[in-house]
Amino acid sequence: MEVVGAGLAVVGAGIGIGLIGYSALQSIARQPQEKADIRTNMIIAAALIEGAALFAIVVALIK
Repeated sequence: MEVVGAGLAVVGAGIGIGLIGYSALQSIARQPQEKADIRTNMIIAAALIEGAALFAIVVALIK
């Protein structure tokens, strides 16, 4: 059952990061002059999601 929890954490993180990338590309297409700010915010958000997913995987595998 631990593997299922870890798998769900990975899938959720993948979907979340995919949505962030999608939204960032749309934002850059609409406002190209804000490219640097959008990219920075996208990287920070993706890193936070990765950290939460890693924490969820560790918790799932410890139990």
